[in-house]
Amino acid sequence: MFLEENAESISCTFANWKALQEALVLLKVWARQRTSIYAHDCLNGYLISAILVFLTMDSGGSILNISMSTRQIFRVAVNFFATSKMWPRGLVLQPIKKRTITKEYIAHLVRTFDVAICDVSGHVNVAFRMTKSAFLELQDEAACTLNCLDKCRDGGFEELFMTKVDFAAKFDSCLRVNLKGNSKVTALSFCLDDESWRVLEKDVQSLLQQGLTDRIKMIRVLWRSTPSEWNIMDGLSEFGSSPLIVGVMLSLLEKSYRFVDIGPNPENRDEAIKFRKFWGKKAELRRFKDGAIAESTVWETETWEKHTIIKRISDYVLTKHLLLRKEDLTHVVDQLDFCLLVGGQDPVSSSGALLGAFDNLTKQLRLLDDVPLKITTVQPLDSAFRHTSVYPPEPHPLAYEKSSQRLPKFAPTCIRSLEVMIQLEGSGNWPLDPLAMEKTKSAFLLRIGESLEDRGMFVTASEDEVNVLTSGYSFLLKIFHERGLVLQKQAADANTQSDPSEDKELFLRSQHSSMINGLHGRYQVYGPVVRLAKRWISAHLFSSFISEEAVELVVAYLFLKPFPFHAPSSRVAGFLRFLRLLSSFDWTFSPMVVDINNDFNLKDEKEINEKFMLSRRSYEQNPHDIEPAMFLATSYDKSSEAWTKHSPSKSVLKRMASYAKSSAELLTNLIVHGQSGQYTWECLFQTPLSNYDAVILLHQEKLCRPHHVLFPAETPNGKMVIKGNPSNDFHPYMPLSKSVVRSSRDKLLVNFDPTACFLRDLKCAFPVTFKLWHDSIGGDAVGLTWENSKKRGRDEADEAMPDPGSVLKEVGDVGKGLVRSVYLLKAPKLQ
Repeated sequence: MFLEENAESISCTFANWKALQEALVLLKVWARQRTSIYAHDCLNGYLISAILVFLTMDSGGSILNISMSTRQIFRVAVNFFATSKMWPRGLVLQPIKKRTITKEYIAHLVRTFDVAICDVSGHVNVAFRMTKSAFLELQDEAACTLNCLDKCRDGGFEELFMTKVDFAAKFDSCLRVNLKGNSKVTALSFCLDDESWRVLEKDVQSLLQQGLTDRIKMIRVLWRSTPSEWNIMDGLSEFGSSPLIVGVMLSLLEKSYRFVDIGPNPENRDEAIKFRKFWGKKAELRRFKDGAIAESTVWETETWEKHTIIKRISDYVLTKHLLLRKEDLTHVVDQLDFCLLVGGQDPVSSSGALLGAFDNLTKQLRLLDDVPLKITTVQPLDSAFRHTSVYPPEPHPLAYEKSSQRLPKFAPTCIRSLEVMIQLEGSGNWPLDPLAMEKTKSAFLLRIGESLEDRGMFVTASEDEVNVLTSGYSFLLKIFHERGLVLQKQAADANTQSDPSEDKELFLRSQHSSMINGLHGRYQVYGPVVRLAKRWISAHLFSSFISEEAVELVVAYLFLKPFPFHAPSSRVAGFLRFLRLLSSFDWTFSPMVVDINNDFNLKDEKEINEKFMLSRRSYEQNPHDIEPAMFLATSYDKSSEAWTKHSPSKSVLKRMASYAKSSAELLTNLIVHGQSGQYTWECLFQTPLSNYDAVILLHQEKLCRPHHVLFPAETPNGKMVIKGNPSNDFHPYMPLSKSVVRSSRDKLLVNFDPTACFLRDLKCAFPVTFKLWHDSIGGDAVGLTWENSKKRGRDEADEAMPDPGSVLKEVGDVGKGLVRSVYLLKAPKLQ
């Protein structure tokens, strides 16, 4: 009876009101795309219809009227979800003059239920299933949607209605709780819904809320009563087999990652007893620096492991109060850390020593008084200084001024030099000729090197570069002069094609470094997400085609324009969103505008769009060859010429997007369902070698940093063309002792990478024969794909393609001593 009465009332309201009908469809699509609010304990289509009807009534303020457009109705409804003060008083689907329900009954409903929406009859709360946590999430989603409507282009249509906001990507961490066979579950009745599934949801919600306090912004607990594939013929034995899912959205990271939770004062006896009862053995009485004495819990951990504190608290609370085993809890927080660790530790832990070494170098450079021009500016350019290097360099025992450090038995033979840009005070005597200017810079650098060497530092110098070894690190000095930018601009005005000058490159890198440093200051988790993204790019052998600066900008876009999400606060969620962005962004018809400091106005945006359209003019003639395929616009580079002008090509970008889509699907499945069979977390960083035409395997023990190899390459299924023995001329580690420190330092190879040298030689020997795919961070396999004869040019195409076997034998000869074996998987296609 009540169903018919409600249905008739809703139908009458929507009849002949097209805009309201369309707004209802939009709201249903919006809710369905958000899987955690379109659920049993939150919204459904019927509730959305009922709320829209309420907003047309005088009891709802009549805030919807017939003159409104579909878009206006949608916005008003979403705003009502987010900000209305009517929710605590309860909603009644009856006009005020015809109201049959009393105020006392409404108050009774509000006290009894988390959310009260009284139907047309006045007897039924149609929102009886909606929980407080679900309603809070609904309000948060609605607030985020309003923000998106204001800030996204095209009114945020794609973000709001086309993008899936699922559990895995929305929440910063996800926790799966296996309650099958748990005594807390078996003690409850299956018959009364509120006494079984929903009770456990509320218990977990309450425990985590009490344990995590202000560390989290939101907790969402969902448990499917039946598995998605359940059949009624299977009976009730399958109930409870699916795990309970918990989504956690973190608060400010300063709060989320703190080491100590301060409880009540022991003088407050009742509260202190409650605190100790809840925390058990973790509770302890402590005196703090300000003299206060309070109950507290301490979660000591290494600085680089702070992101696991939430996991440790959650696991402790649930195992203690729900009688769970640790095996029943799977908290997705640190599962991807394995690809960032070296020897079981994150090299980021030594970043303090790196910054100290740079400060010492800066101080020494500024104190130099025997250089003709004074050094005014010293700026680091390497990604290690902006917290985005996958493996930041660790102190090298041979790079200290004094040999007082305790020497290990072995040390790396190679040391990576970190680029540092310096500027000199102004002078009108600089030459105007570009070549003369570069020679003058070299003379200045050699003089600076001599001065630093006189002050006890070790310097390796040549006309091309000057490296300074100090405080355990090596620094590569570069001089920037603004006149170089003027010369570059004059060359560009003369319509001559030329590569960017060194000054132009230094300027771009300095601007980029400054901006990324500022962004990392705003979002602490930005660095770890970039490191995962770079590791993924390299692991799938894309290092040759996309620069690390481009990866940093794509990840920056996630944080600056996170809609329809909030900016990520965990590395796993951020990495998943990076993969989805890379695979779904419309690179062909849209520029990616990365406005880190909110510098752009309408004029700048118009300029960027014009430059983008100019770059796409060739699309109609040749849609497969457009440059740049990945258009990244920044305040210092509106034309996308700095990092992606020539690479990646459209075909490489398409391949990268395909890999990203596959990885995103796997990662989503791992977060929600966990590992199963051969699909593990490690699979995200293992690339199939069968996708290449030929594969070169390298001797891992001849790489400059063999400990950075994640997974040794497996032998591909192909014909082995050549097999090589390792060279005895190079070893990645050298023995150390105090008696041979000086001679060992002479053997130290600065900025030497045998793999990079091998690839450079291959490109010189075979410039148009094949593409090279490699892992620049730590890989012992190189992929080859044969170049299309059309790309090799008419003259080369007319010539017969040489036998692939003989080409690969020459490849093996070029890398003799480094190449372990070469395999042919696919012969070149005849054109």
